[in-house]
Amino acid sequence: MDAHSTVRIADILIVDDDPGVRRALLDYLTGPEFSVRGVEGGVAMDAALAVRVPDLIILDVMMPGESGLSICRRVSGRAPVLMLSAAGETTDRIVGLELGAADYLAKPFEPRELLARIRAILRRPAIARETTPQDGRYGFSGWRLDWAARTLHDPEGQPLSLTSGEFSLLLAFVERPGRILSRDQLLALTHGPLAENFDRAVDLAVSRLRRKLEWEGRPPLIETVRGLGYRFSSEVGRP
Repeated sequence: MDAHSTVRIADILIVDDDPGVRRALLDYLTGPEFSVRGVEGGVAMDAALAVRVPDLIILDVMMPGESGLSICRRVSGRAPVLMLSAAGETTDRIVGLELGAADYLAKPFEPRELLARIRAILRRPAIARETTPQDGRYGFSGWRLDWAARTLHDPEGQPLSLTSGEFSLLLAFVERPGRILSRDQLLALTHGPLAENFDRAVDLAVSRLRRKLEWEGRPPLIETVRGLGYRFSSEVGRP
């Protein structure tokens, strides 16, 4: 067996309603580095995910039927998403990242930049999960989190509303209880490499989430470890 036979080919799924764009991306990316599939929208994407979850989803924002933003929200956490859109305003980029996208690229773009961003996402270090219930349900300090339903209930059974970004942040913590997670690690787990220089945003996001998880008479669930990052202090198990 030669050395090249052990190299893993990354699986990429392109979701774009424009057949010309799909074909161009398929032609450009298919090769020794990537295995590439293309589908036209959310329904076809769901069928493709049922066959195999890819290493990366390249997702167009502006599509008829279910929008890319809606798709991004519901696939967040299953595979990293690189969003493509003709809308390149900062606010649009932030919305995409808040919904869980790993990166955001405005059209028209230089193909070599797309390739560089794909490689950057795929190089992102994986942080092993320490707690992974098969049904996606977690219990901690009386709280109940359901990953599949994207719901959170407090110790009295009342639902608590979280933004998509807050949900991704909480999931990063509950899957790694007791571990110190740096800002860079939290950025990688929730927003991806485009979030460089967003250290202050991480602090604010953690602060908002910590306030939502406050329960009278109980210590904070998220501890600040000075100079290192944050740690989820509760044990996590089955609800």
